[in-house]
Amino acid sequence: KEKKKAREGSSLPGSSWEERLANAVTPLWRLPYQEQLQVKYESQRKVLQALASRLEELGIDAQKPGGLCCPLQPVVPSPVINGYRNKSTFSVNRGPDGNPKTVGLYVGTGRERNIVCVKANHMENIPPKHKQVAQCYEEFIRRSPLEPCVLFHEGGHWRELVVRTNSRGHTMAIVTFHPQELGQEALATQKALLKEFFTCGPGTVCALTSLYFQESTMTRCSHEQSPFQLLHGEPHIFEDVLGLKFRISPDAFFQVNTGGAEVLYRAVGELSQVGGDTVLLDICCGTGTIGLSLAHQVSKVIGVEVVEKAIEDARWNAAFNGISNCEFRSGKAEAVLPQLLSSWEDARPLVAVVNPSRAGLHHRVVRAIRNCTSIRRLLYISCKPEGEAMRNFLELCCPPDPGKKLAGEPFAPTLAIPFDMFPHTVHCELVLLFTR
Repeated sequence: KEKKKAREGSSLPGSSWEERLANAVTPLWRLPYQEQLQVKYESQRKVLQALASRLEELGIDAQKPGGLCCPLQPVVPSPVINGYRNKSTFSVNRGPDGNPKTVGLYVGTGRERNIVCVKANHMENIPPKHKQVAQCYEEFIRRSPLEPCVLFHEGGHWRELVVRTNSRGHTMAIVTFHPQELGQEALATQKALLKEFFTCGPGTVCALTSLYFQESTMTRCSHEQSPFQLLHGEPHIFEDVLGLKFRISPDAFFQVNTGGAEVLYRAVGELSQVGGDTVLLDICCGTGTIGLSLAHQVSKVIGVEVVEKAIEDARWNAAFNGISNCEFRSGKAEAVLPQLLSSWEDARPLVAVVNPSRAGLHHRVVRAIRNCTSIRRLLYISCKPEGEAMRNFLELCCPPDPGKKLAGEPFAPTLAIPFDMFPHTVHCELVLLFTR
């Protein structure tokens, strides 16, 4: 009901643009925090009810009390409620006043052609430092004679801004720029002007630790496709999590709520029930945070991650923290994992932790896990369990299916714990424990 009210509020005549943005991005912002947690609990309960129903359709008796597929614990609250994001992405587009050089977040949809870019100064989940860098970037591009790149086919140059910070206030800014037809000399001039603005001009108030520049002709671009160019400062910022130090590159995955991540990782350690002889398989490991935080409890950690720079960070993190029982492999999980697990002959207990993007796990990854008899315990961490992850849950738990090459004994959902990593939004991180 509250979510519906918030959505309706976003289109109320007379609502300010700021309210419309807040309602779109953080629809629970008006609710007291305990009520936000209750809304999230109810949405996770529906996910588990849906999973139970889908499993029943497959002939699996999965109904538990309340129609759930397994017990659901209360939502674990975030230790920080406001300004918790350590990473923010700001777009460049037309503002409500028509200025095409507005830096903020989108309201509206492309389908309805009513997109407006609204400044994020009032957003509860974004820290003041991120807002300050966004404001300075807007000032810079408004001074620039070059146009913003709103639509690729219409030309223009200045594009989005990503701001990353750590708990010590160190700040990394990454500016994306469409080169269009500019030559190397013209590009060098723009980079010099950007650097001058943030190191000698009005942008010095941001006290940036790192300033990066990326020339990109695509909507999203990896370091391999177009390298991040360091214009000023240090190549990395660092974060402390559970007594370990982690290095963060411009495009490395790191949980956006650092305090919440610590709570989550502690719980993962307890739920995994790993011991001194366990091998921990950390799939979609990012910079290695989960595996490294549990390394002292296990015999060995094997991490798999598609982003090459994140793997570099993970290896550095292991070495810097004096952890020698971790092995990190770069590549798509669907390519690395089947090869790794099909020839698995290690007698030690094998526990898997998966933390995929919203797209979920590739079918070949699920098949490799399912068909590896050594994996008896699996922790699936999902920020969108009602989406593609649901397909993964069903593939893990369905009866053996020769057509899909799912030969191994099925898993069963055993326990679900939601963690509020995103206060004021409808999202949370669901940890679902599967056993067999």
